[in-house]
Amino acid sequence: MALAFDDYGRPYIILKEQESKNRLRGLDAQKANISAGKSVARILRTSLGPKGMDKMLQSPDGDVIISNDGATILEQMDVDNQIAKLMVELSRSQDYEIGDGTTGVVVLAGSLLEQAERLLERGIHPIRIAEGYEMASRIAVENLERIANKFEFGETILEPLIQTCMTTLSSKIVNRCKRSLAEIAVKAVLAVADLERKDVNLDLIKVEGKVGGKLEDTELIYGIVVDKDMSHPQMPKQIEDAKIAILTCPFEPPKPKTKHKVDIDTVEKFQTLRKQEQKYFDDMVQQCKDVGATLVICQWGFDDEANHLLMHRNLPAVRWVGGVELELIAIATGGRIVPRFQELTPEKLGKAGIVREKAFGTTKDRMLYIEHCANSRAVTIFIRGGNKMIIEETKRSIHDALCVARNLIRNNSIVYGGGSAEISCSIAVEAAADRYPGVEQYAIRAFGDALESIPMALAENSGLQPIETLSAVKSQQIKDNNPHFGIDCNDVGTNDMREQNVFETLIGKQQQILLATQVVKMILKIDDVISPSEY
Repeated sequence: MALAFDDYGRPYIILKEQESKNRLRGLDAQKANISAGKSVARILRTSLGPKGMDKMLQSPDGDVIISNDGATILEQMDVDNQIAKLMVELSRSQDYEIGDGTTGVVVLAGSLLEQAERLLERGIHPIRIAEGYEMASRIAVENLERIANKFEFGETILEPLIQTCMTTLSSKIVNRCKRSLAEIAVKAVLAVADLERKDVNLDLIKVEGKVGGKLEDTELIYGIVVDKDMSHPQMPKQIEDAKIAILTCPFEPPKPKTKHKVDIDTVEKFQTLRKQEQKYFDDMVQQCKDVGATLVICQWGFDDEANHLLMHRNLPAVRWVGGVELELIAIATGGRIVPRFQELTPEKLGKAGIVREKAFGTTKDRMLYIEHCANSRAVTIFIRGGNKMIIEETKRSIHDALCVARNLIRNNSIVYGGGSAEISCSIAVEAAADRYPGVEQYAIRAFGDALESIPMALAENSGLQPIETLSAVKSQQIKDNNPHFGIDCNDVGTNDMREQNVFETLIGKQQQILLATQVVKMILKIDDVISPSEY
């Protein structure tokens, strides 16, 4: 670096050529990659479990999000490092596939990287470490199958599903209402589930929120809630046995495609034009009345004249309803979305037992409830809360609970939580390591040690002595040959997770181990980091 001056005497610095800066290769590149992955895992480690801490994230616009959901935290973080981005995508994959366990999968991947770093320092080749991890993950997945329990549930036997959803919600901000929210989530999933095919379409569950009220006021509505009100204040606020016309065509005269100019030079011509326009509105309203519609829901707006005419002809209407909401209303009421008034027929009308407008608090906020629909396979979870942040976090928590309930309907196998499954897998992996003669046995043992990071983080976040607690639970599992012993995070007095009713889905836990192993293998195989300017 040297100091120089330009023609005007202003100083500037000359930097030497960057050739002396070598790019990272080999072991240095692998250690740098591992360090990046560990730093992401370290952020989420304190958010794991029922006593995990929350993170406050501030966007460049000044918006604030408070959450302890792993996928949400990583989604909102501005990550530049490519390896750190792999960890973000790992959490996102877990969220898309399972919906829960997004924090645990990143913590496990971080611990696997930490163990791999120690093995690299001992001179073991990264490919052998990756192969050892692959073997160990297969042992862990097989052990999970062995210790898993199946339970029966049905439309009358809901308790197992509710208990599993409560385990998911216990680590969220909303854990004080976890029982009521878990019941709502289970009932919503069963309302839209096809139990014969073991399939659940979560798109039929709409999650809506409104600031105000208490979290306890959250309710499940067997129908659709639309954040709209009647287009005219004098229209009826409640309609029973409603026949709904669902329109995507506007209540207004058709607009010509080409540009026209109309010259009106007499009063008679103006009155003729006005009568013609009024006739358009009259015909539109009459077509709705003729097919027997008692409520019109329109995707577009309409002017005051059409609004007045609808009110005068005793035809309640709702305007500016979004496309997604229109589709849900059509599914729920068994109606068809009509693009032109000429296509409107009685068979295309949706049917609902009651449509009512509900006001909230002292504000003028109103929402439309469409209930007792012909097809009750579309439901709405309506969340209330003190502020927008609480409502948004509750929506994320409810989403996790819905995904867990869906996973249990697809596969009703469970393992017990509180780190008990990880400890059991760790014991199984360590016992199997001696059967492998090659260098891979070191990686298999390291995998077993990495699995213990989950129960250790749970104990640490619960204010317990992590090493003492983990070693006590592990020895208890080995002595009693009982894989249900885990970390007593809630200080109930027993380590038996079966007694505490702490469940997790088998497919969720298996997915965690498999995804974490895949990403760690990928990171270990990167031995050269090339920037775009170098090729």
